[in-house]
Amino acid sequence: MAETKLDLGPIQKLMDDADISEIMVNEYGKVFVEKFGKKVLTDVKLNDNKEVLDLSQRIFNAMGKRLDSDLPYMDVCLDDGSRVNAIIPPLSRFGAALTIRKFSKRINSLEDLIKLDSLSQKAADFLVACIKGRLNILFSGGTGTGKTTLMQLLSSYIAEDERIVTIEDTAELKLAQENIVSLETRPSDRDGKGEITIRDLIRNSLRMAPDRIIIGEIRGEEAIDMLQAMATGHSGTLGIIHGNSPREVIARLETMMLMSGINLPLDEIKKQISTTINIIVHIERFSDGTRKVSHITELRGFEKGAVVFNDLFLYQADSINDQGHIIGKLKPVLRNYPLFYQKFLRKGLINDKVFVSE
Repeated sequence: MAETKLDLGPIQKLMDDADISEIMVNEYGKVFVEKFGKKVLTDVKLNDNKEVLDLSQRIFNAMGKRLDSDLPYMDVCLDDGSRVNAIIPPLSRFGAALTIRKFSKRINSLEDLIKLDSLSQKAADFLVACIKGRLNILFSGGTGTGKTTLMQLLSSYIAEDERIVTIEDTAELKLAQENIVSLETRPSDRDGKGEITIRDLIRNSLRMAPDRIIIGEIRGEEAIDMLQAMATGHSGTLGIIHGNSPREVIARLETMMLMSGINLPLDEIKKQISTTINIIVHIERFSDGTRKVSHITELRGFEKGAVVFNDLFLYQADSINDQGHIIGKLKPVLRNYPLFYQKFLRKGLINDKVFVSE
């Protein structure tokens, strides 16, 4: 499919600057960017609020989406993978606001993440084994930490003979395999009808003979459908969730399950979560602006009223250099072997040096 050519006017030069990761148009005279982890005001200005609105609508129209009084805020993914959010008056008081999270052209493989010290070689090899071994994995972290990027890179290790169904609010995952169906939610029309949710799409995906289900983000009652899919033979499911730590992610999932109206005691909910999800990969943005995998944590089940966590890899910060950059490494937690360790050894997915001191 040919790429859609967009004229982004005054902000095009910001899109072309590889060092800029995010562009934020607060109003026509205030355009900020994030560069090297810091948000700064630029000298770029648009003529007036109408130009910001026209630019926003031009972007969405080019991608086949509406942005108007009936749908005054919307997300879209550009052909290059950049994500765009726009919100217009009267919801935005000072004129249309536009936020573009640029797709990094510098990160195209796990090797790129290793060079950036976002991931270690051992951790990368281990996560590839988890993908090939069809574990259920959640990728967690704050906004803009690189959860989607890491999940997409790891998804490239799914076998070509597996059918993949992706489910997203805004379709942005671009996988290399051929046997893929990409599903996207739909907002309601101006009469409040026709909305299709993540939950609707997960339920439908189970009728599509999927070998893998990949969910762009879990944020509500669809968590129950994801867990039921994992528990009913759809192993190897991947998903993204916001959270500040693996332990907080589980607490959020418990809340989401309760939101669904499920009639189960909390202990049963915790048990279902802990026996269904195998691994949580947590990514953090550090004080120097870098983004790194900080935890790879196994869920080992439910004991004495609590979910049992087993940290397999943890990021250890050793020092800060003269430029203010954090020096450290994502290291295996020695002798914290996962439950599936022997199984993976027998299948040749990992070697016995993974959890050995370097």
